[in-house]
Amino acid sequence: MDKKKDPNEIKLVRSRIIRILFLIVGFISLALGTVGIFLPVIPTVPFYLLTAFCFVRGSERFAKWFLNSKLYKNHVGNFAKHRVMTLYGELILLLVVSAMLMTSLWFINKLAMSIVFTVLIACKYGYFVFRVTPVSRKEYLAIKEKDALEEKEKEEREL
Repeated sequence: MDKKKDPNEIKLVRSRIIRILFLIVGFISLALGTVGIFLPVIPTVPFYLLTAFCFVRGSERFAKWFLNSKLYKNHVGNFAKHRVMTLYGELILLLVVSAMLMTSLWFINKLAMSIVFTVLIACKYGYFVFRVTPVSRKEYLAIKEKDALEEKEKEEREL
């Protein structure tokens, strides 16, 4: 039986300096993602994904804290675990990130950087088209409810 890879598996980096750098970037992205909850022009999900990535590599304690927080579970949990988003959430994310990248592209006068940004935009759309499954709000909430039930059962087994 194929066992699915756990997206929340903690994989600490050996180097203490690199772990500290991961934590610094993790806290910066946590702050930006939290600001994104209140300001729609800043995307929350990518910053929270970056936070999880950095914390999982920087500190077991911060990784466990963040991965069990309501911020993570409410905004990123279903995406990280099931690769699903509501169509509305996906469109908003794509539009905001595209606007940010296009704005950066507009101000860059170097051909090499323009090519890099264009490739980033193409990769972002490719990822969302081929890897992320759009679901209805009803399906999204059902998945979320099922995960909450599984989490509750897991906690009960641990007691």
